[in-house]
Amino acid sequence: MTTATPGHAADSPHKASMTTLTIAAVGVVYGDIGTSPLYTLKEIFTGGYGLRADDSGVLSILSLIFWSLIWVVTLKYVLVVLRADNQGEGGVMALTALARRGVTHRHLQLTLVMLGLAGAALLYGDSMITPAISVLSAVEGIEIAYAPIAHWVVPVALGILIALFVLQQRGTATVGKLFGPITVIWFMSLAALGVYGITQAPQVLAAVNPLHAIEVFRTNPGIGIIIFSSVVLAITGAEALYADLGHFGRRPIARAWFWIVLPALVLNYFGQGALLLIRPEAINNPFYLLAPDWALWPMVILATIATIIASQAVITGAYSMTYQAIQFGFIPRMRVFHTSSAERGQIYIPTVNWLLMTGVVALVLGFKSSTSLAAAYGIAVTGTMLITSLLLSVVMIRVWRWPLWAAIPLLTGFLLVDSLYFSANLAKLFHGGAFPVLAGIVLFTLMSTWWRGRALLEKRVGTDLPLESLINSLRRQPPHRVNGTAVFLSGRREVLPRALLHNLMHNQVLHERIIIVTVESDDRPWLEGEERVQMEAFEDGFYRAIVRFGYMETNDVPHALCTFSQSRAATATPFPFEPMKTTWFLTRETLVSSPHVGMARWRERLFSFMLKSAHSNMQFFHLPPNRVVELGSQVEV
Repeated sequence: MTTATPGHAADSPHKASMTTLTIAAVGVVYGDIGTSPLYTLKEIFTGGYGLRADDSGVLSILSLIFWSLIWVVTLKYVLVVLRADNQGEGGVMALTALARRGVTHRHLQLTLVMLGLAGAALLYGDSMITPAISVLSAVEGIEIAYAPIAHWVVPVALGILIALFVLQQRGTATVGKLFGPITVIWFMSLAALGVYGITQAPQVLAAVNPLHAIEVFRTNPGIGIIIFSSVVLAITGAEALYADLGHFGRRPIARAWFWIVLPALVLNYFGQGALLLIRPEAINNPFYLLAPDWALWPMVILATIATIIASQAVITGAYSMTYQAIQFGFIPRMRVFHTSSAERGQIYIPTVNWLLMTGVVALVLGFKSSTSLAAAYGIAVTGTMLITSLLLSVVMIRVWRWPLWAAIPLLTGFLLVDSLYFSANLAKLFHGGAFPVLAGIVLFTLMSTWWRGRALLEKRVGTDLPLESLINSLRRQPPHRVNGTAVFLSGRREVLPRALLHNLMHNQVLHERIIIVTVESDDRPWLEGEERVQMEAFEDGFYRAIVRFGYMETNDVPHALCTFSQSRAATATPFPFEPMKTTWFLTRETLVSSPHVGMARWRERLFSFMLKSAHSNMQFFHLPPNRVVELGSQVEV
């Protein structure tokens, strides 16, 4: 449920007017939640809860939907969570980094990381379900418009989805420009249909009274909180508001919600409810049956386009989250293609694309209808919402320093509602809901194994010998020095890389300039100017460089060093860097299992496989292939 048209949030107001940004936010941010009216009411009343589409049932459900939109989306996400920006960026990864700033206890920091990984894993599961259910629900309008071709629903949906994934490698810049205007037309159509329905049964407006939401539990005592498992369909996509914060900024996202999205959604839900008050039998597809006959086929086409846009936003959001996870060291490095020279955040990751397509195709073939797929929907969304509230609690109390009398009541309300939704959706585990849970468990295991394995590896690939001690020892027995510059990458700034010692031991030579580079991923999305490189000069031609990149940036180490050498900052530390006279030395680790190092045997094997499959340091750091030397090393894990 995250998004596609990246850009630097801080620059956005200078590039486009607020109106343009607001329209763009409608297309990218709200595509998912904007397609929820296609299936929400239908699934609530046909989901086997025993609810009847009479006056009491309709008003009660509409009231639950209305107040869920107000409490969860409006109050929690738009008014509170959007303020939790990490240098303008949002999303569960950014929130995790922000929360970690507020704590110093190691175990609490580890807990926050695990929560962030769990939230990211669940979002990947949602990234597969959203395209499948959205496109299926739209194409199912064929059944209403022309029943004899109803058997084409699944093949048509598959064709649309496969084509969408195949086209990803071309980039989304051109398509992204159409997102906003088309989605605005979609929301205008939702509002128009809603008004059309409400005028036929205006008594439906009584559902704004919250007492009707309570009434459903009194008149249907057997339902309990389980009804929330279907009501949540109305708020899926809420997490996208926060995930897309860096692309548009808080004000355009909030304005789009209050001016366009919220009114259109409420009107359409109430319009569908009005139709059910008049024709309870329309419950088999109240969205399409709300449209006049002449508008049915146009709505099927428009809905299909809207769901494609929603799916596109989810897919590109998965790329964005993956790139952040790579920068934070939570998943192995992958090939990342930048598909736009103007927008540095527009990326394409083939591995993620094909894995998502495989999952989406399997879901469509396995469930075959939006009704069946709705049973699997909700656990991933509500789980992520609950994790967001937990991380937000740390941010509000430890980072923002809110007074407890103000923070506790609000957070209690958020956690209570999120827990209700999550608990209700747990019942779906045995009705298709196991899919996102299993996907989340697998992805969490992979991410936590990689994170833990890299931490162990970094501790063992270096040596605790200080650089000053090495320089002093070389003075006593100076090796032969050759012209040029040698760069050695080190995972930690306080240790010497093994490649340096291996080169010295086996080749018994050193270049005239030795640069030990440590690349660090900052918990901010973008770094500028002097923040990029920190250089320290030692005697005898040794340098130590700390090169930092924001988690949304490309790790181009040669470019960073070259830029630094030409900057004013380099005048304090003379640093002649000539790319064509520089050799890059890397260490290729071969893992050796050890029972006493810190990981179970099966995780060691898993980590070893992931390490072999990861994108190489040479490619990830954009090193020139013809100037790289790799030295082997065995490491126990």
